[in-house]
Parts: sequence; structure tokens; C-alpha cells
Amino acid sequence: MSAEEERDGVRLTNLDQPLFPDAGATKRDLVDYLDALADRLVPQFAGRPLSVVRVLRGQKPFMQKNLPKYTPDWVRRVTLWAESSRREVSYALCEDRRTLLWFANQRAVEYHPPLMRVDAPDRPTHLVLDIDPPEGGGFAVAARAAHLVRRALDDSGLRGAVKTSGAKGVHVFVPLAGGDPVEDVAAATRALAARAERLDPELATTAFIREDRAGRVFLDSTRAGTGTVAAAYSPRIRPGAPVSFPVPWDGLDAVDPKAFTLRTALGLLGDGDPWAEAMPGPQGLPADLVEEGRAIPVARVQAMHEGKRRARARRTGG
Repeated sequence: MSAEEERDGVRLTNLDQPLFPDAGATKRDLVDYLDALADRLVPQFAGRPLSVVRVLRGQKPFMQKNLPKYTPDWVRRVTLWAESSRREVSYALCEDRRTLLWFANQRAVEYHPPLMRVDAPDRPTHLVLDIDPPEGGGFAVAARAAHLVRRALDDSGLRGAVKTSGAKGVHVFVPLAGGDPVEDVAAATRALAARAERLDPELATTAFIREDRAGRVFLDSTRAGTGTVAAAYSPRIRPGAPVSFPVPWDGLDAVDPKAFTLRTALGLLGDGDPWAEAMPGPQGLPADLVEEGRAIPVARVQAMHEGKRRARARRTGG
């Protein structure tokens, strides 16, 4: 089998090389996987400025937002101002199989679309809670915390879909009707996390500072608006090349996230798209949820101020 070939006008090279250390897969495996899932991945990316994580031979993985100068002219793109880096960034719009294959040949392993579309950047399409188990904690404890989130959603009149993160965590997605501004979505996300925490504060926490979590599962409410989340079916740069995989709520406790990998996921999926099938219809945000969230400080800002306060206290011995 040749280490080079062409598909859809994209020249694919070095296909026999290992994808990354401990992947248990080659670059060809990545290309074949993404190609087979193009019809299920591209709809998640369409209209969204895409960030990817690439892993080049002999280098550490890195997140790429800005397209390199050698990007083909036929790759659609959008230029947006990045507040964090204080510059304009040229993002790809991955809206067809050809672009996805080009990314695969660039050894782009992970795919992280934002929760907004370029045609409505201030109106997130989804509310997301990222559930992260503590150091040494496994997937089972994250699944338990996900059920708290589901109860909080039910109590708020909302419904969501759930998937593995591709690591040890869980992502809960709630599709939105599109009429809520990003500030309201961010507030509602904070309120949902707080409501889930109150259901079992010994299991789950919204504490952004790691040392304050005390071995509890972190309910991360900071993914809003321009925040990105690994797409469903996206591979992750972890040993065994796991992928983020949709799971039913009633089967979440029995899931082994390591069972979903670059080499196994296609066989488990067949021709189906369980992520699209599990996603409820778009929903509006309850006013009381938004109002509750407005009174909750933004986690990163609160953590920054608290970190400075603690640093002052250490310096003065207070």
C-alpha cells in the first residue's frame, strides 16, 4: 500500500507513519476515520471558526487557530479579532470533505468548534457543561456528576445530550433556540452548574481553583460563546487515540470511554449518527435561570482576583 495517495484533489502523504506516540494508529488511520465520518463531522463545523490540535513528528501537540500561509486558496476562512492575543486571526471554515481531508493531512487530530456561528457571533447555539473528574478519579464519578446536571436540567425545564469528552470527562450539550445573547447563556450555564452542585455538594463543585475542589468533580461552566469544545467523534491526543463519543443517558454509568477509539468507533457507529439523533430540539432559556446566574460571579474573573488575594496573603503572612 502506497504511503501517498490523492482524494478529492488533496494529496495525502506519509500515511504509514505513526500518528503520535502511544496512539496505536497511523496517519492513514486518521485520514480514513475522518473521511468516513465527514458527513457527520462537517455539519458540526459548518459556519463555525474552527480550531484544531495538530501533532507533528517529534513535536508536542499544539492548538492551531490561525491558518498557516501555505493553506490552499480553496479553504474557506473568516478573519476574527482575538481578544486574548490582541490580533486578527484567520480561522478555517471546514464545510466540506475536501477541507477535512486537508486538515487530516496536516495531522490535525482534534477538532474544536466554538459554540457560536460566524453569522450570529453573539447568539450561542448551545449551552455546554464540561464535567471533569478530579485527579485520580475515573469516568464513573464524572458520570455520577453528569446525572446531577441532568436533574438540574429537568428541574429547569431543559433537556440535553451527553457524550464522552474523549478523556475521562463528560460533555452535556443543550441546543438553544438562538435568541439568547451570550451573556445570558453564560449566566444560565453558571446557574445550572450551581443547581447541580447543590444536589450533591460532596460529589460535585463549581470551584474554579483546583486546590479548592477537595477531590470533587468539577462542573466547568466557562464554555460559552466563543469557547470551544471537542466535537462529537473528534479524536483526542491521548494514549490509544480515544474519540469523543455520544452515549445514551440511561447507559452512561456502564460506559468505558476507552472503548471508543480511532480504530473502533466506526464499527460501533455503522451508518448512524447518534449525536444528531440524541440532540433535543432547540430550547429557550428560562428567565429564572438566567436571573440566578447573573448573581454568580464569572469563574475565571473570580479565580483571578482570589489568586491575587492569596498571593498577597502569602507575602504578608496574613
